[in-house]
Amino acid sequence: MPRLENCLAIYIVIAWKILYLCRLGQECPDLPCDIVFSESEWKAAYTIIKHQPAPSQPPTINEMIRLIASLGGYVIRKTTNPGTQTLWLGLQRVYDLANAWDTFGPGSRHQGRRQTL
Repeated sequence: MPRLENCLAIYIVIAWKILYLCRLGQECPDLPCDIVFSESEWKAAYTIIKHQPAPSQPPTINEMIRLIASLGGYVIRKTTNPGTQTLWLGLQRVYDLANAWDTFGPGSRHQGRRQTL
């Protein structure tokens, strides 16, 4: 039973964050995304999805939520907002992208190194 309670405690925190992001994107769409996302998270997601370098200023929270949800299957439209499921799936991919960005992206210690076989 304690293992189940620990699992539920983690899932509650994850669910809270997903719902918080959905609500924040709707209620405060013009806030900069760096209040919630780390630099490596938003830069990696922006670069991969838009196929262009990340801007020097972070995009809005609404734009980033839509971009991240598109990684989870959300089709970006002006008339709809992403749901919790597409945002959750997209966030899972963003965490992987951010990890790769920190390891191999601009400014990393591995940048420019070639592996030889």
